Amino acid sequence: MKHSLLGLMLVLLACNQPSAADSASPPSAANTVETAANPALESEGVRRIPLRLKDKTLQVELALTPAEQQQGLMFRKSMEPNHGMLFVFHEEQTLGFWMRNTYLPLSIAYLNAERKIVDIQDMQPLSEQIHRSSQPAKYALEVNQGWFSTQQITLGTLAEFVLPEAAK
Repeated sequence: MKHSLLGLMLVLLACNQPSAADSASPPSAANTVETAANPALESEGVRRIPLRLKDKTLQVELALTPAEQQQGLMFRKSMEPNHGMLFVFHEEQTLGFWMRNTYLPLSIAYLNAERKIVDIQDMQPLSEQIHRSSQPAKYALEVNQGWFSTQQITLGTLAEFVLPEAAK
């Protein structure tokens, strides 16, 4: 029960998630992969890892802490192709994201603990609609809208990535 409550709190804080203060308002949004270091991002404290889906590789920023998850991709005006953000939670749970203060149209894939995609949804900029995972998920992957469909990434696709020790 304690872990479920902690998980629920993290979901409510996650990227562009409604906080407890917003709850009264309308809803708003095992293979190793080689790492290509980016000194500029590392100096800014941004953790980025490669994530592979089939034969496609994304460079993804990690959102590990509640503060990183709450900030997510908010206020950004663009994102490079083949880039994204991976939100990492401690356990599988129903996740929900919204797009408050997020200017980019995004697609989100929810992945279970086995790193299999269990849901994919498109999200519109600045929308307060909550996009809940259709199944429990441990990870959420946000990319530029349409990336999954153009790359033929579908439900059941397995993601390959290696998390830093601090995230395990």
